[in-house]
Amino acid sequence: MKPHHLGLAAALACAATCAHAHDTWFEPLPAANGEPLLALGTGNQYPRYDSGIGREYLARQGCRVSSPRGETHRVPLQPLRNEPASLVLKAPQRAQGCWAQLTPFEVDMPPEKVAIYFKDIQPPPAVREAWIDMQRRGVKWHERYTKHARIEFGTVGAAPTAATDMGMDIRIESDGGALKPGATLVAQVLRDGQPLPGQAIELRSESSPIGIWRRTDTQGRLSVPVPLPGRWVLRGTDLRLSEQLADQWESRFVTLAFEVQPVAPVSAAPSAGLPADQNGSHLTLNALSMNQTAATTAITSDPPVSTARR
Repeated sequence: MKPHHLGLAAALACAATCAHAHDTWFEPLPAANGEPLLALGTGNQYPRYDSGIGREYLARQGCRVSSPRGETHRVPLQPLRNEPASLVLKAPQRAQGCWAQLTPFEVDMPPEKVAIYFKDIQPPPAVREAWIDMQRRGVKWHERYTKHARIEFGTVGAAPTAATDMGMDIRIESDGGALKPGATLVAQVLRDGQPLPGQAIELRSESSPIGIWRRTDTQGRLSVPVPLPGRWVLRGTDLRLSEQLADQWESRFVTLAFEVQPVAPVSAAPSAGLPADQNGSHLTLNALSMNQTAATTAITSDPPVSTARR
């Protein structure tokens, strides 16, 4: 094999394995000529991308668009170009939210990496027990995984959002006005359009490496506080043994990206746009990073561990 072919083969292998335990999510970009733009990429630590997505791997995609009459219909995303760490797409005007499901990939993983993987996705006890049994029988890890990403725009929480046609999805159910810092986000996790109970979901912020874990109830729902304004992502991985192939794992990764706007100040001040503390004083950016009371309380809930992924 020629040297450049070897390099290409290594790059393709990394695309399949290096991105395996990573999430794929949407990120809004500055509009170009009035057209809304999105980035779609994969990374180990939200919000930094490590690798891009080829447009040829978009299996399903689209946006929910509201017409001037208030009707909602689906319009496709338009892939524009590949950046080093993301795929840039154009969203339609008046898009309320967009989504993408990628082509499945397969990967073999060494046993020493599985423990790291489990820490990252918090699978249920049955998955851990099945892997212990496979190790006893000398079976290696082989997995087929599919990535699903969704983003919501505008006033998050003002009304429930509709499900998509993706194999795994997270829809916002909050319906009490715009989601504000400190409020509780209610969401539902779906697999093949049906509620997914017992699924571990993590809420991550662009400004903190500490995540807040929740596990869905019998109706696939979860409630989690959003302590601070900014960009957030809900992330989860449904991992299970294949029903068709013996000793093969199947997983579905899902993310939901959204933004929480800061509370408007009562009066203009040098620190306008920042929330006030319990004494009425406006917080600095450094103080905001320390104001994690709500987050700390939430992190102590089931699952009991928080992970700052490296």
